[in-house]
Amino acid sequence: MTAIAAAPLRFAPGRTLRLGLSRIGYEVRAYFRQGDSVFFTFLFPLVFLTIFSVAFSEQSFGTDASGHKVTAAEFYLPAMLAAGLLLSGLQNMAIDIAGEKSDGTLKRLGGSPLPVFSYFIGKLGQVLVTGILQAALLLIVAATAFQVPLPTDPARWLTFAWVFVLGVSTCAVLGIALSALPRTGKSATAVIIPITLILQFISGVYLNFSQLPDWLQNFASIFPLKWLAQGMRSVFLPDNFKTLEPDGSWNLTGVLIATLIWLVVGLVLCRITFRWIRKDT
Repeated sequence: MTAIAAAPLRFAPGRTLRLGLSRIGYEVRAYFRQGDSVFFTFLFPLVFLTIFSVAFSEQSFGTDASGHKVTAAEFYLPAMLAAGLLLSGLQNMAIDIAGEKSDGTLKRLGGSPLPVFSYFIGKLGQVLVTGILQAALLLIVAATAFQVPLPTDPARWLTFAWVFVLGVSTCAVLGIALSALPRTGKSATAVIIPITLILQFISGVYLNFSQLPDWLQNFASIFPLKWLAQGMRSVFLPDNFKTLEPDGSWNLTGVLIATLIWLVVGLVLCRITFRWIRKDT
């Protein structure tokens, strides 16, 4: 009788979704209460966009088909948007969950009626909300403070939408999987941040990807950030800049395939590495 009575609590999708949606609000509030997380994940791309835009304000990064000079702000905006996906998703999620494992939060949640799916809805929802806010802030500052011309073609905004949603989802699940790597919550920052920094340097975020050695370009192409940055460049840079990409095109099909592969890899790794105190569905 006990097992029968408990079954509706474990397998009620409506209750799981309701608890997950309510948890999103809790996770977002908790995120913005952490000053270090806000700076190193939410504001970090904006800080670097400002630094690059000011430091290289006199430098030309090329011209579009009509001869318009591409400024530093215009050139680095897509890179900072891609970096934001990595920071808000992978870095934030990995450090946050590693900390919750270490301080006993997961153990307490494991003994509560909260379904594990509700927990993940809250986490993924928080990444989506903060990622949208971060991208909106970057676009507003770029357009108003640095006069970056934003796309007027609806097709480009559609590309931005699917690259953003797929990218933030992929980075979030990879962050959940990567949370198993730090041995303690205190070491999470020291373990995770170097990984994200290296990925940013080799994936065309801080350095011009076309100027990197061929072997390093090929190595960076293994990871999703290179493809996310390329997808963002296809949205915000003039079309003639595609000749600077490794195969001379934006290759959005490659962006889609590579990111989907990493999404599947992340889901598999989450299933293998994530440990909940009790089995839940």
